[in-house]
Amino acid sequence: MTALTEANYLGDVLKFELDNNQSREQVTVLAGESLVMGEVVGKITKSTPTTGTAGTGNTGEGTCTGVTAGALTEVGTYTLTVVTAPSAGVGGEIEVKNPDGITLPLAEVGTAYVNDQINFTVNDTGVDFIVGDSFTIAVAAGSNKVVALDLTAVNGAQDAYGIMIAAYGDTGDVQGVAIVRDAQIEATYLTWPSGFTTDQKNAALAQLATQHIVQRYDA
Repeated sequence: MTALTEANYLGDVLKFELDNNQSREQVTVLAGESLVMGEVVGKITKSTPTTGTAGTGNTGEGTCTGVTAGALTEVGTYTLTVVTAPSAGVGGEIEVKNPDGITLPLAEVGTAYVNDQINFTVNDTGVDFIVGDSFTIAVAAGSNKVVALDLTAVNGAQDAYGIMIAAYGDTGDVQGVAIVRDAQIEATYLTWPSGFTTDQKNAALAQLATQHIVQRYDA
């Protein structure tokens, strides 16, 4: 006799939500995604350029390349300012400030800068930099589209944002609905990316809890 497995229903996952759909939000699912009911999703909240923009008054002819976001990248403009000039292409230090004006560790000219907020390399080519030469890296707001939770992402999709109430996906962007606040859930029925460990799931559940999406433990 063939055994049949019944699919999960929304009521298996969602145990309580606010009236008048206040716990829900209409979201745009990124083209190419294939999300299922109960899947935990992230949201693309930032977009990072691949190069920095040289200050208009720069003396040095170098460039800022290899720009990538870190796990804690903020939307806004990062400012890089030469505070110790290189000599004949050797040495040189750069002050790095985040969009809030907070000073990050110094960068070195010609050396890849790796930080949990921003990564880049300032290349000393042609005429040397002088003190005061600068670059800016403008991190823009992202598309705000949702995707399957992705811990390797640095665009916001690495953080748990909500839980899909149905299956959504297409070759183009589609509209969907997610639970994003003030709800009680049964976590055992959630859908996670393949390979997620218990610790990773617990970390994501802790993020959802900051939005008052909490687990309910029935007696």
